[in-house]
Amino acid sequence: MNVAPPAPTSLTGVLERIIFFNEENHYTIAEFRPDADRAADPAAKVTIVGALPGVECGETLHLDGEWTRHAQHGAQFKVTAFKSELPASVYGIRKYLGSGLVPGIGKVYANKIVDAFGTDTFRVLSEESGRLRDVAGIGQKRAGSIKQAWEEKRTERELYIFLQTYGVTPAQCVKLVNHFGPGAKQVLLHEPYRVAREIDGIGFKTADRVAINLGFANDAPPRLDAGLIYALETLQEEGHTAFREADLVAYSANQLETNSDLVTARIQALVAGQALVRHAAPAGPGAAAPLPGSALLQLPHNDRAEQKIAEVVARLGRVGSGLPPIKADAAVRWAEDKAGFAFHELQRTAVRHALAHKFTILTGGPGTGKTTILRALVEILKAKQVRVHLAAPTGRAAQRLAETTGGFASTIHRLLKYDPATGGFTSNESHPLATDFLIVDEASMLDARLASALLQAVPARAHLLLVGDTDQLPSVGAGNVLKDLIAAGAGPVTRLSVIYRQQEQSGIVTTAHAINAGDAALPPAVTDLAGVQAWSDLTFVVATDAEDCLRKVTALCTEFVPRLWPWFDPVNDVQVLAPMHKGVAGVANLNATLQGALNPHARGLRGPAAEYRPGDKVIQLRNNYDKNLFNGDIGAVRSVDAAAGTLDAEFDGERHTFERGEFNDLVLAYAISIHKSQGSEYPVVIIPLLKGHFMMLQRNLLYTAITRGRKKVVVVGEPAAYAMAVRNSESKQRVTHLQAKIAAVRR
Repeated sequence: MNVAPPAPTSLTGVLERIIFFNEENHYTIAEFRPDADRAADPAAKVTIVGALPGVECGETLHLDGEWTRHAQHGAQFKVTAFKSELPASVYGIRKYLGSGLVPGIGKVYANKIVDAFGTDTFRVLSEESGRLRDVAGIGQKRAGSIKQAWEEKRTERELYIFLQTYGVTPAQCVKLVNHFGPGAKQVLLHEPYRVAREIDGIGFKTADRVAINLGFANDAPPRLDAGLIYALETLQEEGHTAFREADLVAYSANQLETNSDLVTARIQALVAGQALVRHAAPAGPGAAAPLPGSALLQLPHNDRAEQKIAEVVARLGRVGSGLPPIKADAAVRWAEDKAGFAFHELQRTAVRHALAHKFTILTGGPGTGKTTILRALVEILKAKQVRVHLAAPTGRAAQRLAETTGGFASTIHRLLKYDPATGGFTSNESHPLATDFLIVDEASMLDARLASALLQAVPARAHLLLVGDTDQLPSVGAGNVLKDLIAAGAGPVTRLSVIYRQQEQSGIVTTAHAINAGDAALPPAVTDLAGVQAWSDLTFVVATDAEDCLRKVTALCTEFVPRLWPWFDPVNDVQVLAPMHKGVAGVANLNATLQGALNPHARGLRGPAAEYRPGDKVIQLRNNYDKNLFNGDIGAVRSVDAAAGTLDAEFDGERHTFERGEFNDLVLAYAISIHKSQGSEYPVVIIPLLKGHFMMLQRNLLYTAITRGRKKVVVVGEPAAYAMAVRNSESKQRVTHLQAKIAAVRR
């Protein structure tokens, strides 16, 4: 029977039954009998969930964690850490051996062995295994295999105990053992920082905690080296591909709590060993030498990525065009006749530049005519039988590009074709794309590594046009590629500034441009949802606090959108975009609330982060080349199989099966972060915006969110938060070395 959960966040008891076990990450769902409840009710059991590597039925477990409540299965204890002991009672030993952990011992032989040796069973298996032959049915061969299996299990068990002793979580234990095997203990003892370098999900902080516990000195060279690499990786996550040496020394010395001179010395050693790349800075004003500490340091992969971008841009400028002869002015007039209206001179210039130059850039905000240019350019090139390829960083952006131009478009990853065998793209510098003209939309999303892979695949005689809005959020990955290419004068740039959609009185477009101009005047605002007008494409709904914001966002999705705009589907056509993940009006809580409101009745399948139900909207969190799915792809759960522990989800018309071990790749997507929305557009966008989001409130964040809405945008929040975002134009400057590399290859 299930018992009401006790208050403590730690439990001790016996593992009774393993209901589910994932071989890949050791995620376990099990029945557990707490010692505290055994005297009152010997049959009392609770459900425990979490990563429990190496445990078996019958063991005594000491668990730390928290109580949660599952909508379908009730109270569960979510394990964050545990210690295990071999069972001491005959009952526990019988259950432990009979669980099938030792090949050759099933329930029958487990009972025979325990009947023979009782509580002395484990000592006999470890020290006097020859006595197993005294048990009926166990001969020399079976006794030998039982002994070998027992020793292997004991070694694995001791390894898990050792790892957890030094602060390694159960989930991290699994990764360590999977990666290093039986040698994990030796690696941890002698090379703890190697763990941070080689295993995703185990960072410097975990490795450092273990190393310090093992007695490594605070200023030991391996610690300082690992700390410096970690510092640059942390800064990389903030968008930097390079960092000024003096700033890195100060940052790392502070993080490592050590002397800056020692850090400087280790930088020299890492540069000498090619683990870091140093670039001399230009001389200071009136000085004959660079200023001290002004050199830039890079991780080698970022240095290579930017170098390749610079080299390809230079190559495109040197090699002649492969296009057939095209009279640009006549082609523009032909495109105008097909479109049925005259282009603005800036639009004509953009088409001429793209036809005349191998590498060009087109930039501008919403409603400035980028789509008109791309459609005209594709039609001209097709008429001349030129091989045109269209690409964008996300699936939704590629789909929109195809719809607006009439050409075929794909994501960059699909265009380049990832090869799992080599860990790289099939299309590359040695095997370029079979194209004469490549157009890449949403180029502001290109980080240095993806841009490098893409540009290397461009044939020497082909043209490349990058299209993007430099006022949007920068790429999620490190780099500032589009802005750097423009600033470096890598090719002709057409900046569109005339707003055409303004003539249609688009509140979305005019508000977006007002935000960019720093105009903090609130859009048309209402205090109650009843004030939202069906004809308006942008409305600000005032919320008094986070709870009021959550209520109004939920009501918009469930009641007002279906009533005001019944042609929009509340799940598929409406996207909630939140500045932050945490909080009452954060992504996580919005998803839980909206799932309950929009998809309340379906029976689902529990994963580590959420329950997945048929009909749920989900988003892919990492690139999965085997499934041809990429970070940011949005799909829908179609079915779940509780018995098999799988779910089927559909993305862009293709169904994919996800095992439990892959559930971490998916999260609910009724609400997503504004960063995740880059490159996508949605018919209806709802944006919660509160002063509590102050850490994220920036002009380019709000601008990006507003411009994701194709038909309708509703901002729900506090007017002061809107003003805070518009006035905060000081987005962090990213440190890169791309402009310097472009200048260098020209010399």
